[in-house]
Amino acid sequence: MKDPKKTNEKLDQLESHSTSNDQEMLTTNQGLKINNNQDSLKAGDRGATLLEDFILREKITHFDHERIPERVVHARGSGAHGVFKLTKSLAEYTKAKFLTEVGKETPVFVRFSTVAGNRGSTDLARDVRGFAVKFYTEEGNYDLVANNIPVFFIQDAIKFPDLVHAVKPEPHNEIPQAQSAHDTFWDFISLMPESMHMIMWLMSDRAIPRSFSRMEGFGVHSFKFINEEGKVHFVKFHFKPKLGVHSVAWDEAQRISGVDPDFHKRDLWESIENGMFPEWDFGVQLIPEEDEDKFDFDLLDPTKIVPEEEVPVQLVGTLTLNKNPENFFAETEQIAFHPGHIVPGIDFSNDPLLQGRLFSYTDTQLIRLGGPNFHEIPINRSIKTVHNNQRDGYMRQQIAKGKVSYEPNSIGGGCPFQAMMSEGGFTSHQERVSGTKVRQRSESFVDHYSQAKLFYNSQSEPEKMHLQNALIFELSKVTMPEIRERMVGQLAFIDRALAFKVAENLGVEVKELEFPNQSLPADSNHVDLQSEEREAHTKISGALSMQNTIKDTIKGRKIGFIMANGADAGAINDLKTKLEAENAVVEIIGPSMAPVKTNDGSSLIPKHSLTSTASVCFDALFIAAGEDSTKELLTPLHKHRVLNFINEAYKHCKAIYFGEGTEPLYTNSNVGLKQHEDPAIVTWDDAAGADKFIKAIAEHRVWHLELERNAQN
Repeated sequence: MKDPKKTNEKLDQLESHSTSNDQEMLTTNQGLKINNNQDSLKAGDRGATLLEDFILREKITHFDHERIPERVVHARGSGAHGVFKLTKSLAEYTKAKFLTEVGKETPVFVRFSTVAGNRGSTDLARDVRGFAVKFYTEEGNYDLVANNIPVFFIQDAIKFPDLVHAVKPEPHNEIPQAQSAHDTFWDFISLMPESMHMIMWLMSDRAIPRSFSRMEGFGVHSFKFINEEGKVHFVKFHFKPKLGVHSVAWDEAQRISGVDPDFHKRDLWESIENGMFPEWDFGVQLIPEEDEDKFDFDLLDPTKIVPEEEVPVQLVGTLTLNKNPENFFAETEQIAFHPGHIVPGIDFSNDPLLQGRLFSYTDTQLIRLGGPNFHEIPINRSIKTVHNNQRDGYMRQQIAKGKVSYEPNSIGGGCPFQAMMSEGGFTSHQERVSGTKVRQRSESFVDHYSQAKLFYNSQSEPEKMHLQNALIFELSKVTMPEIRERMVGQLAFIDRALAFKVAENLGVEVKELEFPNQSLPADSNHVDLQSEEREAHTKISGALSMQNTIKDTIKGRKIGFIMANGADAGAINDLKTKLEAENAVVEIIGPSMAPVKTNDGSSLIPKHSLTSTASVCFDALFIAAGEDSTKELLTPLHKHRVLNFINEAYKHCKAIYFGEGTEPLYTNSNVGLKQHEDPAIVTWDDAAGADKFIKAIAEHRVWHLELERNAQN
């Protein structure tokens, strides 16, 4: 029997080591009270972040070392090898060699990832996607550590640990996993007006892509190009998928997470194995240094985009992924990215989020990969031989010969020696830096709503509906009414109709909001919801809506052929041939995994059964021709499953082709109840059925009919 006294003593010991932050002031780990936890220390409010900022370094260092060995963020990843080919020289703007010689090919490794979840979470979480590219250039490795969303939640790196702590599972019960729909995330966001633009992207369909090959990539920050003459241009990086930008519906994402949580990983792997290599156009937005201040936002603000209508994206190259890793851990898991891995001709801006990342990434790799020699892991090695005087450390592999490990030296003949600029030696861009040492935000960073409004206004009506529903879903998971109310108040500064729609479904009122953000000028703490200036702000950008994306290809689209014994072999083979000629993928779905015997006596082996997959895993369905096939599918054993399959695909606005003899399936399903002309539904009596089916698949979805279909269901 346990001794109650000893148990209490143990509890007392534990209690003496526990802490509560209630009613306490912020301090460093040394007990120093913190006066400003919103801004890093900079040389002037738009200047570079200073190395002496011990508060930033302590906070980021502790954050970087929170997880062993899994990444703190971007833990769940998928990767592939490939090649970058330059199609237009940028020699006028940069001396980076891989960007100056047309036709030059540079090997790459790309890692895609979700941000919030752990390695075992689903691919289909509503989340930001990492899009990190390691270029193995002749001048050394260059890492473009990008995302599929062009802006970020915060303006200063000192807030990154707070953001991630807020979105991660709540620390008292480790719930929920890979979700932002909980109290701590929305509490943080509702108090951070600078996050509003990013929230519009995160709640949009961009946060649940159809595949990695159908999502964009963005460098997020403003970087600098420097040419041979030393002239500087600001540059924003873009990857535009050749297959267009497409998403799945949130309802689908939840179903896919149960049926196939590796949906994106599997799609990437199988696409490459099947020779349908994912491709992106690589583009840049270029702004001369002297035009830095010509915009109505600050180029250094990572919560802002440069609208493509103001600065068009110039397409200059192609990124192709053509080889899967041979070992997931050795390559995809151990690859180490860092935005500070640059080459001559590329340099940093004073973006305060970027400045903090330059410190954080190396620090993270030290703990995650066991020490300073992570660059020697094969996937991280430069194709250019490394020569320096760095020695030893955990897992050192390079054997450095000789007795010299310092510079300058005479014993080793002065080697390795410094390279001159003319020999490719890297030199940082020389710019005048002056200003008072301050811990504050530039006033040019204060506008938090204009671009959030621009994004929302630019969405099509179906996209707006999805965004509204996402906010309602997420905020309905918030248990504290005051957080829901505060968040609705933030939405009112973006779009009043949006705010009232969300508020109505949350059971809260839309109230005027006072900002708790210290970076705002004192006289801006109260904003009138009736402001004519805000109501008149109706600019749109066509590039921000997926409605305007590429819709002329079915390459890589997965088409499910539902069939049973007696299916028409000729019709199946004819359509399969046409679809595969367009580089689509055809997969057979049978009542079970037993071979399907067609009307010509041949057998087809299903890849799936009606019980092992779901319509959400396919882009379109063909209900195979054949009266006998239809009769078997309508038997009591299979009827419910096959009709559910069809109805679900119809609900999600997908293309469905009903072959000859399938009229009973058509009339028994929700498709037979359709009230409006539907270009995505093709029937047996259409002579041009195959061509119409292919065109409907290329269109992706008929989202404008979604409301009607949901009403039917």
